[in-house]
Amino acid sequence: MTNPEVRDRLLNAWHNEIVAGSVYELIAGRMAEREAAILRRMAEAEGGHRRRLEQRMRELGIEVPDPASVKLPLSLRLQAKLAPVDRLLAAREAAEDDEVDELYKRSTGDPDTDRLLREIRKDERSHSLAVQEIRSGPESATKPNPLAVPGAQARLDRILGREHWHQTGTSWISGAIYGANDGLAAVFGIVAGVSAATGGGSAVLTAGLASAIASALSMATGAFLAERSEAEVMAANVERERQEVLAHPEEEKEELSLFYQLKGVDEKTANDLAERLAQHPDAMLKALAVEEFGGYEHPGDPVQASAAAGISTGLGAIIPVIPFMFTTGTVAIVAAAVISLVAHFLVGAAKSLVTLRTWWSSGLEMTLAGVVVGGATYLVGLALPT
Repeated sequence: MTNPEVRDRLLNAWHNEIVAGSVYELIAGRMAEREAAILRRMAEAEGGHRRRLEQRMRELGIEVPDPASVKLPLSLRLQAKLAPVDRLLAAREAAEDDEVDELYKRSTGDPDTDRLLREIRKDERSHSLAVQEIRSGPESATKPNPLAVPGAQARLDRILGREHWHQTGTSWISGAIYGANDGLAAVFGIVAGVSAATGGGSAVLTAGLASAIASALSMATGAFLAERSEAEVMAANVERERQEVLAHPEEEKEELSLFYQLKGVDEKTANDLAERLAQHPDAMLKALAVEEFGGYEHPGDPVQASAAAGISTGLGAIIPVIPFMFTTGTVAIVAAAVISLVAHFLVGAAKSLVTLRTWWSSGLEMTLAGVVVGGATYLVGLALPT
């Protein structure tokens, strides 16, 4: 009879390989060509691990489940498609490290199984390092690389030390989710406070609608200005880099060569590449822009960000007001509290798409925050009746 420890470890490892491969495939669909190719190769490697584990299970007489029976939870699929890629990669890096520690390091008591798990462990560790490299993105050029040409790092640091103006950007998706969060929490507090002060009178509807509209407009204009500011910063960065290329062409050529050397390209090849790009200033500018601050143009859209933030804030903010559109008094107060706290839970669960926490813990946390905000402002309203 197969040792239960061997059986459980093989089945857990088999399940995790399928999940990891599926997640890598989903993330790859959102990445640039180079990073996507790396992730897809890692997904294929996870499939190879799965087949080796299946072979071992058959040798031991363990029934191999149908791979189609392993389904990614809806929350994980949505996270893989919507959450910030850097956080997703950080989570996968941590998951790969955890798998190495939990599944592949400890002995099962079966020498052949332990040997297989040790072999897979090496690949999983390399996956963790590969994910770490992808996460570092363009900044990886400023981190130590065992393949880098000696001295390249120090020389590049001297050049970049003068160019201290590089900046980065953000995503509108998280802005939309947090907009709904802010709108709901703020207006729920106002509705609770005014309800307590007026006994749920008609003034609550006026105060709630005014607050909802103000919150939505404030978030929309704020998101628009923030996104446009990011675009302006990116454009200013590119323009400064253009001036650097014109004013210090030799230094910029050396800088580009050093970036390539830090990726492991030998010095002669890196110099040749930089020399050829230097013959086409626009191409050289784009290459430097990508290496130094991640792109040539800001990918965000101010109108899209504004619409997402404004609409989501407005939708979240209007929820506590809805009961007062139909009735007043205690019935409206209770109804507003119930639907607002349900909405708090749903918004909290939606936040897990960005934070990568479990949906239920994020939802409960948000609900508790709603209870605290609503309860505190209700007590203030009781203390200050009108």
